[in-house]
Amino acid sequence: QVQLVESGGGEVQAGESLTLSCTASGSAFTVNAMGWYRQAPGGQRETVAAITNTGVTNYRDSVKGRFTISSDNAKNTVELQMNSLNPEDTAVYYCAANLGYSPNYYPDVWGQGTLVTVSS
Repeated sequence: QVQLVESGGGEVQAGESLTLSCTASGSAFTVNAMGWYRQAPGGQRETVAAITNTGVTNYRDSVKGRFTISSDNAKNTVELQMNSLNPEDTAVYYCAANLGYSPNYYPDVWGQGTLVTVSS
């Protein structure tokens, strides 16, 4: 069974930065892609950024130029560097990974979530 453990959430002021980290652990698994999703209070879960094991990335428009996703395939880790945060970025951020079971890199396993709060 694969587990994802996130860290790095917290409360910051608008304009500041945070880095989220996530590590996948377990036995006999292959990570095809990892990503970050978020769910704001009262909102739906949305994709923030994702990266495949070949380094292809994609971002939602509202974070382009501010957030950077990176991964270490050997360590099964993914990070999300978030700069110029604004209150609209406030949400629970979830790490997710595709292990090859779902099509189109859709997540097969999720982390427990980490709260990011940005105050104005």
